Amino acid sequence: MTILIFLLLAVLTIGCAVAMVAQRNPLYSAIALIGVFLGMAGIYVTLAAPFIAAIQVIVYAGAIMVLVVFVIMLLNVEEEVRRPLRLRYLIPLGIFLAALLFAETAFIIYFVETSAYNPPPATQSNVGLTASVGTGLFTKYLLPFEITSLLILMAIVGAITLARRVPTLEINRPRRRAAEEERSQTSAD
Repeated sequence: MTILIFLLLAVLTIGCAVAMVAQRNPLYSAIALIGVFLGMAGIYVTLAAPFIAAIQVIVYAGAIMVLVVFVIMLLNVEEEVRRPLRLRYLIPLGIFLAALLFAETAFIIYFVETSAYNPPPATQSNVGLTASVGTGLFTKYLLPFEITSLLILMAIVGAITLARRVPTLEINRPRRRAAEEERSQTSAD
């Protein structure tokens, strides 16, 4: 049953990833990327890593994708004008490389299934659980965690500073337009 759920989630994730790349509209690509993140979270659940799955949904599918959608909306992306393909020879090359990748994947899967390797018996692992992640984060990796939080804070302050800065050309532009209009009216008279 777990393998069936894993395969369904894998198909969902791969399908959303292909849809994300194939879409011309960036908003639809962002929505497909949310599907990829949710599929990955489901895969983490099947792999007994609930903390990583929750972080995947909260951080990536929630916060990051909301920011991406807001940026797309703020940029006011318009419909793309269709242009003829300039590098047509890359299409068969891409199809060949994709077929080669699938052939390599099938080759590896076949030989892993038929190999004589016997893995050791499975033991209960605490990798990916909330307690193990929290213990590692606040003991062994406390300094990198704090440095990362300071870097993120500095990036936020820098982004706000850059966003609030008014370019000098924008301030002087209305005056220049008014002066140019006056000159054009006086030359026309």
